Amino acid sequence: MQEGLTSIIIVTADSGASTRACVARALDSDVPVEVILVDNGSVDGVPEAVARARSEDHRFRVLYNRANLGFGAAVNLGVAQADGGYVLILNPDCLLASDTVRRLREALDSHLQGGLIGAVICDEQGEIDPASRRRDPLLARALATMRGQDAPDRDDAREGVYVHGPMPEGVSVEEAVSGALMLVKRRAYERVQGFDTGYFLHCEDLDLCRRMRDVGYEVLLAGDVRVVHAGGGSSRHRPVFVSRHKHAGMWRWFRKFDPAARNPFTALFVWFGLWAHFLLSVPKLMASRRRPG
Repeated sequence: MQEGLTSIIIVTADSGASTRACVARALDSDVPVEVILVDNGSVDGVPEAVARARSEDHRFRVLYNRANLGFGAAVNLGVAQADGGYVLILNPDCLLASDTVRRLREALDSHLQGGLIGAVICDEQGEIDPASRRRDPLLARALATMRGQDAPDRDDAREGVYVHGPMPEGVSVEEAVSGALMLVKRRAYERVQGFDTGYFLHCEDLDLCRRMRDVGYEVLLAGDVRVVHAGGGSSRHRPVFVSRHKHAGMWRWFRKFDPAARNPFTALFVWFGLWAHFLLSVPKLMASRRRPG
């Protein structure tokens, strides 16, 4: 393991042309990096094309799974092949600046108990993704967010999943950050045994943050580091598939961590609520898939 090296793990699954720019920007970092692209059975030819274009760059390689193993399982495979003392988990539609990795490492190292750090995720218009800093999605919080009761301008505002207000100017301690980009100390990642592969897609980032905190690490946010996330390259053409696994992930997180799950009646209510929500959303998701662009 090389402490000075950051291993950047990018998981693809028919993620499209944005992967090329993602890899290029990652390799343009101003500190030593290696990029490991883990492909979950893509048929779009992009991982092979990137591999051909980068065949002379020893810092880049592709692992082909030939099947979709799920996000967390793919990251774990990539980390097992990595040489860096730090691991940057990066979505294939995120674009790093040349100094992003360095700034995140400096911010993470500034906290003795820091195990994982995220950045402020923005879209191409600069709109901040509220998932950049979150609380554990406990049932009471999730219900407050769904009902709009967590709006800070309400007199009866309740604590929800998202942390409202301006982003911190420096490094802050949070409960969870966005899985679109997470820099993790390799030793911390190995201590919690990486991602829980019981999640296929979605909520595994919340799970990792929670388990990091449970063993004494701090989950941090670099409030002054912005990263552009184009969003949804892998999911736009299969929204029902993604939504189904998202709901399954929410159910798994609830059963693992929410004290409310100990009540069988509450658990039954949550199970029916989640899957009713999924079924009701299917027609809209199918319609969005048929729309051009």
